[in-house]
Amino acid sequence: MNVIFFSAKPYDIHFFKDANKQHRHHLKFLEVPLNESTAVLAKEQDAVCVFVNDTVNAKVLQILTDAGVKIVALRCAGYNNVDLTAAQEKGIKVARVPAYSPYAVAEHTLALILTLNRKTHRAYNRVREGNFALSGLMGFDLHGRTVGLIGLGKIGLVTARILKGFGCKVLGYDITEIEEAEQIGVVLIDLDSLYRQADIISLHCPLTPQTYHLINDESIAKMKDGVMLINTSRGAIIDTKAVIKGLKTEKISYLGLDVYEEEGDLFFEDLSNKVIQDDVFMRLLSFNNVLITGHQAFFTTNALQSIAQISLQNITDLEQGKVLVNEVLP
Repeated sequence: MNVIFFSAKPYDIHFFKDANKQHRHHLKFLEVPLNESTAVLAKEQDAVCVFVNDTVNAKVLQILTDAGVKIVALRCAGYNNVDLTAAQEKGIKVARVPAYSPYAVAEHTLALILTLNRKTHRAYNRVREGNFALSGLMGFDLHGRTVGLIGLGKIGLVTARILKGFGCKVLGYDITEIEEAEQIGVVLIDLDSLYRQADIISLHCPLTPQTYHLINDESIAKMKDGVMLINTSRGAIIDTKAVIKGLKTEKISYLGLDVYEEEGDLFFEDLSNKVIQDDVFMRLLSFNNVLITGHQAFFTTNALQSIAQISLQNITDLEQGKVLVNEVLP
């Protein structure tokens, strides 16, 4: 099949070309994102492959339909950027990569927790400048702390296992009953109780209408004073302005983000020579107890190999008339 990639980076090209030796599709890579202006570039393509910040709304889907596109292949797990109802109405299949490497995201979650706690990023910069003073670098033992996980899917469960290895008490909340969570020692609990009891709260749930701004003024008020908040899922689960208030009042003492609700105009690009216009994001960067990475939690060789293989397999399955096991429906 003819497959066009939007928002393609050099690493996408490398891993997808390698995986395609088995599938033998005709691949075309574009750096530009998919949106209402660029969708026309998919003319005469059978499939489009998109990432987290590409726009796949009803207007874009209509253009893709007119171009003859049969499938939107998401090279990610989330699908909040796709109008699934419109896709179904237009007969375009949507498939995702539901589990590429839960270890990649879970391990990055722990990297954020440990870095914020022991302030290794600040220590690194000090030592390079010849400053070996320890003042301001005090941390705490992770062992014995209570960590609350919101979302107990594959990533949440791997995160729980790692935290149990550190000797943490792990609380968990999910909208569905997760038997495996209890088997590994996670205490299932309601959200309000999790907010009240957790020293560290980590988000591992998808972005849905129900989870949009789940972390807001009201939920932050229920949290422990000095809580650590980590988000490696989707940016809009957090109301950023509410979190800034929490940082200013010191309700939140540590914030680790790999995602941001307005990241579409920022992440995955080199903006070092430009003035960033997002005042809210720049306010976040002004806090010395905030650590932000640019949506890199997924970024391991293992994950990228898996993403490429599963994305192309989804396209191959459609081509061969097989059941799309990773299809996303409204």
